[in-house]
Amino acid sequence: MAPYVTEFDLYEPQSADDRELPIQKIAVVGSGSWGTALARIAALNAAEKKGFDHEVRMWVREREIPGQGLLTDVINSTHVNHRYLPDVPLPHNLVAVSELADVVKDATLIVLVVPHQFLTPVLEELSKPGVLTTGARAISAIKGVEVAGAEIYTFPWLIEKKLGIPCSALGGANIAMEVAQSEFCETTIGVPSKDDAALWHAVFDSPMFRVHPIEDVAGVSLSGALKNVVALAAGFVDGMGYGGNTKAAILRIGLLEMAAFTKEFFPSSSSLTFSHHSAGVADLITTSFGGRNRKCAEAFIKTGKTFAQLEHELLKGQKLQGVATAEETYQFLHARGRTEGYPLFTKVYKISFEAMDPKSLFDDL
Repeated sequence: MAPYVTEFDLYEPQSADDRELPIQKIAVVGSGSWGTALARIAALNAAEKKGFDHEVRMWVREREIPGQGLLTDVINSTHVNHRYLPDVPLPHNLVAVSELADVVKDATLIVLVVPHQFLTPVLEELSKPGVLTTGARAISAIKGVEVAGAEIYTFPWLIEKKLGIPCSALGGANIAMEVAQSEFCETTIGVPSKDDAALWHAVFDSPMFRVHPIEDVAGVSLSGALKNVVALAAGFVDGMGYGGNTKAAILRIGLLEMAAFTKEFFPSSSSLTFSHHSAGVADLITTSFGGRNRKCAEAFIKTGKTFAQLEHELLKGQKLQGVATAEETYQFLHARGRTEGYPLFTKVYKISFEAMDPKSLFDDL
């Protein structure tokens, strides 16, 4: 991977004039399956590496668990997130906290991994005076985009604008449960600088979770969003009972649309992000065979139920990012007059929202 990743020096905390080593403190904002899996890795690394506060706090939206008590108390006493990551033991230095301001207090490295529809109120809270530590950095593991008419924004861009801190992007072939169970995989981190590359590599890299930093924040962000739209198409294929040839064709066409879309509207991005990195082709493959968007899209075809019903039945109420992104992407392309340039994205939207015959997916591709 050496020719295709950002060159950076491994993070080694340096003290000056015999003063204490600088301490990095990690906070994780989000506690769904993916947020908990990332928090687990960060906590394991923080406990072992120099220059890190051993305690990692994770923001949990408080709720009462019938017969057990508050969710934060349950997580902190059992060291398991029974709701979203059952049967996976969590490090004892990972602490569930219900108040957002308490989670990020003194944190220098903030991992944002909330469903994208909840990002705006989170940023409103974090942007209040005195909430964030001076010099803090952020990383977004949120899948999706923000569309406003004919404009489109990545979440790292929105986070940087709202909070005034540098923000990286993490994405790759990372099914949350497989990551949590320490099955070997890779991830890509799009970074704005070599310093960010060194710090986030230190937070997440491990023998079974290999981190490859690249200087393409937009590319990593867009690939993480758009692959979920293609995964819906893959699920439609499965739901209609077609085989590997058909799915492979849809994935090839989808990858081309992902790369073309990103280069057209974010011209500073790199095509190598899609062809050479986990955030591109690898993420598309795993999501289109094992992810929740594929699973629910298959059920959408087979059962005739709405995506809202399937979220409740199959995902315990968690939201499908692919459905929201398909709608937002279509609205953006329609506003730009570019729907004809992205026929797969357009058909995924129309099948999902306008009752188009799923077999029309293959027309004019």
